[in-house]
Amino acid sequence: MPRTWFFLTYFFLIVCYVTGFHISIVDARNNQRPPMVLPLRLSSRNHSLHRHVDNLRRHLQQSKLPRSTTNARTRLYDDLLSNGYHTTRLWIGSPPQEFALIVDTGSTVTYVPCFSCSHCGDHQGPRFQPDMSSTYQPVKCNPSCNCDDEKKQCTYDRRYAEMSSSSGVLGEDLVSFGNDSELAPQPAIFGCENMETGDLYSQRADGIMGLGRGRLSVVDQLVDKGVIGDSFSLCYGGMDVGGGAMVLGEISPPPDMVFSHSDPFRSPYYNIELKEIHVAGKQLNLPAGVFDGKHGTVLDSGTTYAYFRRDAFSAFRNAILSAIHFLERIPGPDPNYHDICFSGAGSDVSQLSKIFPEVEMVFKNGKKLLLSPENYLFKHTKASGAYCLGIFPNSEPTTLLGGIVVQNTLVTYDRANDRIGFLKTNCSELWRRLQFSVAPEPALLVSQSNDTNMEIPPVLSRSASTWNILSGPYHIGFITFGVSISTADSNLKHNLKELGKLISEELEVDDSQVRLLNVTSHGKDFIVRWGIFPVANANYISNTTALSIIMRLRGHRMQLPEKFGDYKLVEWNAEPQRELSWWQHHFLATLLGSVTTLILILSVICIWLVHQHHQQAAYEPVAVGASIPEQDLNPVKS
Repeated sequence: MPRTWFFLTYFFLIVCYVTGFHISIVDARNNQRPPMVLPLRLSSRNHSLHRHVDNLRRHLQQSKLPRSTTNARTRLYDDLLSNGYHTTRLWIGSPPQEFALIVDTGSTVTYVPCFSCSHCGDHQGPRFQPDMSSTYQPVKCNPSCNCDDEKKQCTYDRRYAEMSSSSGVLGEDLVSFGNDSELAPQPAIFGCENMETGDLYSQRADGIMGLGRGRLSVVDQLVDKGVIGDSFSLCYGGMDVGGGAMVLGEISPPPDMVFSHSDPFRSPYYNIELKEIHVAGKQLNLPAGVFDGKHGTVLDSGTTYAYFRRDAFSAFRNAILSAIHFLERIPGPDPNYHDICFSGAGSDVSQLSKIFPEVEMVFKNGKKLLLSPENYLFKHTKASGAYCLGIFPNSEPTTLLGGIVVQNTLVTYDRANDRIGFLKTNCSELWRRLQFSVAPEPALLVSQSNDTNMEIPPVLSRSASTWNILSGPYHIGFITFGVSISTADSNLKHNLKELGKLISEELEVDDSQVRLLNVTSHGKDFIVRWGIFPVANANYISNTTALSIIMRLRGHRMQLPEKFGDYKLVEWNAEPQRELSWWQHHFLATLLGSVTTLILILSVICIWLVHQHHQQAAYEPVAVGASIPEQDLNPVKS
């Protein structure tokens, strides 16, 4: 009988648990909102546009960037040496249309391809559609501009040294610098291209953001409106890293920033007063004023490499060759150019300073800027562990310093004080340090239809606060996406951990938030599915982070190293935070209560069984038919 009661009790408890679990599952399914499923357009990558990334964990000394006045800060994309430029994102119109623009301190006009362009290339994004913007206005013909043939609208025409050109009409519309910028959308004049040639036609970027000096410059227009201070800063990521940050407006310069005077009356370009160059601690033997010809020494973010006057280039080249005489000279990656290249330096970029000499640029005021090897070398694209000089002779007397010279250097163009500042820092990490909070966390907006499906609208609404695409009490539980990779690398599955770290950097989340879901393969083609989950102890991804991830996935802005081959973003899902049922909310308490009750019941049963056992041991009746041993009760007979 005790055993019967024990099994009945145990069976009853099991039935209760199974029933409760089933009810909780059904309740969860009934209350769970369907996921947002947003297919991405297939976008192939071009090998020539891949970044050459082998080491993304560069650790340079970081500097704090104190906050100053209102400014527009944006992230930089692409790799200088692989793409030839860095880009930022600019939104134009109402609703806003997004463009990837080359940041160029040597240009004074910002322009994008116009929908009506008769000769524009196939770029990263769509063309600007004036008719789709409710705030667009053409700049009417006036005495201060060149006009079209009909004398109705102002035009622009820009030609560049590499024989490319851009021309079109001028328009005015609202421009925005993204969700992370303090600056609200502002009206600005920009170019709507009707014709582009040369590199401008074939480049992947949509257009150019002009940061130079001139009334059509984005900086000048914002300064004239009084919405930012007369300054801006650029910070290019280093060799093999790319990325970086841009700030339009004033920042408080760090105390160890090195400045050089910049004369705005000498040239329309940003110039500095370069006096000397030292290689391995020794001054180059050069005539006085070698860096002061024509426009002087010009900084041009739109130029990739640096160009010295011929005698200065020869002296610099010879000093470098003397310092690394033990390295082997090899041909350059392109036979059309006579690059000066060396092999045997190793593929670890962080160790280059142990092999190549330090270079110092000395300004007229005596201040010095230290250049690392990444500031005058570029990676050989066809030989491992090989590097080439990124300094070339210039037929003109002007010294031109392109982006290579200021990699991992915060450059502040302090136009208000006619000076340019330099500070060595880790530019790929600077963007994270710039993301201090300036406003309450934006809410996530999801448009609901009658069938309760959630999906993001194809264009952003101007009414959305600071161009948010999501708003309301909507929380993202996790985000999944698939990457189609076509590669000949048989070790892809062994490199997935590294790929996960790269994805976390591209999407700016912690490594622990990125998880590999599954991998399927067919020959050389792989489908790798990833999930982005909340940080530890969080129930959902913060609205700001979710918005940033969605924008980057939707804009195809995630870039992978060349060794992973060609890839496509296939599809991504944003799964809402699940509404928990009563059982799920109280699961722990219910479980503890049930376990406690079960223990008490089992304890009572055990005590009862022990008690019964003791009673049976105290008196044992004789069984029927049992034999009793005989006892001799009579006295022994003699």
